[in-house]
Amino acid sequence: MSDRLLPSRRVLLEALVLVFFAVAVGLSLNYALVLRAFSGRTVVVKSASLNQPAQQFPQPVDYEELDDLLATGSRFIDARDAHLYADSHLPGAISLPLGEVDQRLEAFSAQVPRETSLILYCNGFGCPDSFDLGVRLIAEGYRQVKVYEGGFPEWRDRGRQLETVEKR
Repeated sequence: MSDRLLPSRRVLLEALVLVFFAVAVGLSLNYALVLRAFSGRTVVVKSASLNQPAQQFPQPVDYEELDDLLATGSRFIDARDAHLYADSHLPGAISLPLGEVDQRLEAFSAQVPRETSLILYCNGFGCPDSFDLGVRLIAEGYRQVKVYEGGFPEWRDRGRQLETVEKR
């Protein structure tokens, strides 16, 4: 019986050596990318073609950073549906629903210069709309794009001020 277990232990050991080797090679080739990802900095994906610009993703921002960013001129952008924005939104937020970005982008670009620092939000941690909108805005030339992942629910639950659209 011990003769039968010996080959399986050897196979297991060889598999572990291969996995260790693969991880070591992968980390050594992507060392800078791994460090950037774990430090929370933006990850830039370089294009295979030198003629295409690199794609950049929006940076996450925590609740604790918001007041400092707003004090330096950052603007809230609400990626939620327009009716949710009308019911209640973060102070000074501009509505740009992800589902309507094609129709509203020209007016948004005329209102908000591309050098403006943007803080996008939606319905909290499970909502991908703010991140997807951020990717789109970066592709349109906005470079300072952040995503407040806690979004509307975290802001509201912390008792912060909210605004509504006056109904006529």
